[in-house]
Amino acid sequence: MADAIQRITSDLSVPYIFKASYDKANRTSVDSFRGPGLKDGTAILRRLAESTGLPVLTDVHEPSQCEIAAEGADVLQIPAFLCRQTDLLLAAGKTGRAINVKKGQFVAPWDMKHTIGKLLTTGNNRFFLTERGASFGYNNLVVDMRSLPIMRRLAPVVFDGTHSVQTPSAANGVSGGQPEFIPVLTRAAVAAGLDGVFLEVHDNPAEAKSDGANALDLKYLRPLLETLLAIHEAAQVKAVSQ
Repeated sequence: MADAIQRITSDLSVPYIFKASYDKANRTSVDSFRGPGLKDGTAILRRLAESTGLPVLTDVHEPSQCEIAAEGADVLQIPAFLCRQTDLLLAAGKTGRAINVKKGQFVAPWDMKHTIGKLLTTGNNRFFLTERGASFGYNNLVVDMRSLPIMRRLAPVVFDGTHSVQTPSAANGVSGGQPEFIPVLTRAAVAAGLDGVFLEVHDNPAEAKSDGANALDLKYLRPLLETLLAIHEAAQVKAVSQ
């Protein structure tokens, strides 16, 4: 997947950070696949980075994981469920790696200033925030595009176009999704103004071990990125003209 996506992004001159998890620690069911684990997974990520030249991003779930994960990843990601965990934020910040914090589904965009305040106490100012939707009743998410400019006053902002169409825990112990809405939401987000897009991509989503129900099929990646680039260019020109 890393090679296939890299060929597409390279052709389109789109900067690309590869993301994978050594442990999916927040799966709905105890029976769900989690991954190879911290040490083996980190080693795999480092080998991938060295062989492809790609920067790598991975999740961390506990403070004790941060230093080890930082050996294999260029960016440490704080999962949405853990975006208020002070010890985890501090441990991640102290590694000196860039930090991506996913805004919790339960957190107002303006309240992410408190998360940023925690990171700044470590002396690390290399961070960005990711919008991935807000809880809307049970087993459902909704995206408030106002959150993008609000959070962008605090830090660079990324939009997660695939987890935002997730239906959490809605499919008998696993999360479902509505991937047909990925293009709609990502087009709207890019038009609203942001600094990057986060997409789960798989060449066979039905067989993916994690997040397949809300993943973007690889065959749709190039046309989607081409559309997003055109929207981004148009939005930039409009902003300048205003």
